[in-house]
Amino acid sequence: MVLDIWKQIKQKQIAPVYLLYGTEAFLINETKQLLLNQVLAEEEMDFNLSTYDLEETPIEVALEDAETFPFMGEKRVIFLHNPGFLTAEKTKDKVEHNIAKLEAYLKTPSPYAVVVFSAPYEKLDERKKITKELKKLAVMVEAKKLNENELKLWVRDRAAASGIEFEPEAIELMINLAGTNLFMLTNEVDKLALYSESEKKVSVQTVEKLVARSLEQNIFALIEKVLQRKMSDALRIYYDLQKQNEEPIKILSLLGGQFRLIYQVKDLSRRGYGQQQIASFLKVHPFRVKLAAGQAGKFSDEELSRIMAMLADADYQMKTGGMNKSLLVEMFLLKLNQ
Repeated sequence: MVLDIWKQIKQKQIAPVYLLYGTEAFLINETKQLLLNQVLAEEEMDFNLSTYDLEETPIEVALEDAETFPFMGEKRVIFLHNPGFLTAEKTKDKVEHNIAKLEAYLKTPSPYAVVVFSAPYEKLDERKKITKELKKLAVMVEAKKLNENELKLWVRDRAAASGIEFEPEAIELMINLAGTNLFMLTNEVDKLALYSESEKKVSVQTVEKLVARSLEQNIFALIEKVLQRKMSDALRIYYDLQKQNEEPIKILSLLGGQFRLIYQVKDLSRRGYGQQQIASFLKVHPFRVKLAAGQAGKFSDEELSRIMAMLADADYQMKTGGMNKSLLVEMFLLKLNQ
């Protein structure tokens, strides 16, 4: 788990070779920054930090750098981006790599270098010998979306690094409001840390006051108001989104996406799938599945079928210019309450 690796790095348990892979760019960047902060002093970075794009540079050139004795410091840090030879995905490699040189290096890595492969690929090619060697000899960091518990731990640790503490309910509320995007959550945690600097504590009230809802979470809240038959509140959220210059076509698209997710979660749950399995099957965050599951129980199959037909009709009219776009969304919301 990536949080466990971060803990080791913070404790100065630094490995000679790391492989960061996955599509969650935030986690890859955070791991790289953490390694930099722990291995190199600021004044050493100009001399002992090197970055290579392996789509442009042969691996043997980068490894020669790793084997070069550091200047004015104890270690060098070598970042190797885009190692296309580790994946079956189509890449832009313009060079030939001496993989045998890399295999030899992995067996006896330089004692004064930290080599970090940054592979932004969903999957590695497990059939390749070099992939197997790296998995065996390097520290692996899989940059995948954090589940709900991991998100809460991450928020807690991020807050602790800023010298503050969240109430447990405040963490859950913040994720509910801001969503699961780590870049957005980072901004919110940092903002709350600054606001709560004197009290050292973040309460539910502070989160409600300061955390901005993501557009997706506004859509979720809008649907909740519809379910509660609070149409005036639902329309108020919609009017607020319009004031924020959100396009009606985008709002309708997100409404469609949320109702489609509710429909799919309801159907898959009935077939016996668990929430984690559903998240993996639909390729969405488990937290979104959890929220959709809560809403799914409040709709009958007939209601969801009717809503999907209404969405398809509204989408068609919006794209063919049959009616005012803003009014189309408003009419759709009103029909939901019938």
